[in-house]
Amino acid sequence: MTTRSSAIAVAEIVTGRFPLRESLVQGWFFVSVSLWPAILISIPMGVVIAVQIGSVASNVGTNSMAGAVGGMGVMQQIAPLATALLVGGAGGSAIASDLGARTIRDEIDALRTMGIDPHQRLVAPRLVAMSVVAPALSVLVILMSILSSFAVAALGQGVAPGSYRLSFGSFASITDLLICLGKAVVFGFVVAAIACHRGLEAKGGPKGVADSVNAAVVLGILACVVINLALTQLTMMFVPIRFL
Repeated sequence: MTTRSSAIAVAEIVTGRFPLRESLVQGWFFVSVSLWPAILISIPMGVVIAVQIGSVASNVGTNSMAGAVGGMGVMQQIAPLATALLVGGAGGSAIASDLGARTIRDEIDALRTMGIDPHQRLVAPRLVAMSVVAPALSVLVILMSILSSFAVAALGQGVAPGSYRLSFGSFASITDLLICLGKAVVFGFVVAAIACHRGLEAKGGPKGVADSVNAAVVLGILACVVINLALTQLTMMFVPIRFL
């Protein structure tokens, strides 16, 4: 299903027949349900990172490196995984519940009877929308986490703001940001694909929809964690950490 829906999305984007309006509606919905959770989850993460790193850095006398370690950790690991949790919990559950409800109400079968491909009309727009929204959420998580980490380091731990910015700029790079965005795109696509699959397979009434939502959230987040491990290993092999 995923391969077919992806092929349909690519073919329709190339030919100009892609249902852009449906994709925009779904994208805006994903943003609306994930925006505040992204802000609320990224601020505590930034604070925890600042406290943990600041404690270690203070013990070894390297307070000026807090920005470097915090920035690299947030951009390559924290932001993508936080995005996976957000899109898997909020976006994935919304997709699975919507398609699951349509399935048990026989709307999917009705579309097929009318000659409308549900993969073209429903699945492909959601795959594209989630793949676009996930990187945007990851950028928001990076911004809020780094700002909160900077505030704690500068105001609570005595780290000079200039030292924090200098170390961050010396170690964090555009490559780290691109890695984060690439991971977010993959996570968004995987979560949407799993949620659509589970939603279209829902059966057994409302209980079946609830089971589909639960399976979509659990499998989506688990898949993202496993994929993140593989992508991290590939990144370390081909893009080693830059020390200067």
